[in-house]
Amino acid sequence: MTEPFAAVDVIVAKRDRNELTDPQIDWVVDAYTRGVVADEQMSSLAMAILLNGMTPREISRWTAAMIASGERMDFSSVGRPTTDKHSTGGVGDKITLPLAPVVAACGAAVPQLSGRGLGHTGGTLDKLESIPGWRASLSTEEMLAVLRDVGAVICAAGEHLAPADKKLYALRDVTGTVEAIPLIASSIMSKKIAEGTSALVLDVKVGSGAFMKTQERAAELARTMVALGESAGVRTRALLTAMDTPLGLTAGNALEVRESVEVLAGGGPSDVVELTVLLAREMLDAAGVVGPDPADVLADGRAMDAWNRMIAAQGGDPQAPLPTARESHVVVAERSGVLSRLDALAVGVSAWRLGAGRARKEDPVSAGAGIEMHAKPGDLVVAGAPLLTLHTDDAERFARALTDLEDGVEIADEGTRVDRLPLVLDRIGA
Repeated sequence: MTEPFAAVDVIVAKRDRNELTDPQIDWVVDAYTRGVVADEQMSSLAMAILLNGMTPREISRWTAAMIASGERMDFSSVGRPTTDKHSTGGVGDKITLPLAPVVAACGAAVPQLSGRGLGHTGGTLDKLESIPGWRASLSTEEMLAVLRDVGAVICAAGEHLAPADKKLYALRDVTGTVEAIPLIASSIMSKKIAEGTSALVLDVKVGSGAFMKTQERAAELARTMVALGESAGVRTRALLTAMDTPLGLTAGNALEVRESVEVLAGGGPSDVVELTVLLAREMLDAAGVVGPDPADVLADGRAMDAWNRMIAAQGGDPQAPLPTARESHVVVAERSGVLSRLDALAVGVSAWRLGAGRARKEDPVSAGAGIEMHAKPGDLVVAGAPLLTLHTDDAERFARALTDLEDGVEIADEGTRVDRLPLVLDRIGA
């Protein structure tokens, strides 16, 4: 087969800040998926896109080409409006776990295709796999059956959903091109559009523990993704939310599951509860579902019932004890005062050092590893009182983890005002 383009010509066009044509985009995405365009060539093109950007038309066409590389799912047989949430990733971000059963208990269907963690950000599937027996991989038929029965399913995306994205995502991670907004937006939205949900709420994180460090960059990404969704017929909106300090009081797989169950039981940290309720209301509104308020569903046990059924439907035992790490180390406050800083990136990297995350996609994770936080910025602390408890299966990991935390924890004099980002910074979309 004679190829209609040469990869080097497409690279040079973007290197020289020209717009790629629709046929060029269609071809290069397809040819890379087929193996005709080599990794080093796509790496070069990805870097040119990072440096020179893409127009809205180019991003839209690139996203469509990624979708066309695989299959599209159909949830019309589920019998409920479908709505989904995607977070751009952070530290302690366990919101999907309580959110999916809450929204299901309110009357919508939540087909949540999730991923694994890489680096300092946690992965939803890794967290849920700490539950004995729980399965991330479901066939399409199994996924639809759980959706019809429970109203929510959290599972891995199938191999045939936007395969171009799977290949390109792995390449971006090792070539310094993860931060390219056109490539982030098309990666997320190609999977979500191909997934077939009718409504989507995006949780775009802002701060040290997020990929988007500034509100301006986060807003640009959010606007790009909302436009892609809307143009594809998916009702899409975005919240910009804070990730300057970790969400909740835990970072790590089983630790975050435990905290999520506390939220479903009517307790848990206030920031996790607040964001769960806010996102649930947005998801239900986007899907056109008028039902009970998510706060009431959390309080009266209906969300917990949906959680138990969802976990059991995927082979898990929701009553089984969660794994715990073999070793622990308590970090105490060196002085009394106000905890003025607990940096999300420092906590995330430290939890990763303890074994809660992975450096490469194929690395295993430790279910029990992670960090418990006993105070949040603005809280009064007393000298000698516990600030953090580190958990790991390998005590030799403590030294590096503690080094990573050194610059991320600060205590100021009592009475010092602590300025934190508000939980929700902005809302974009209809």
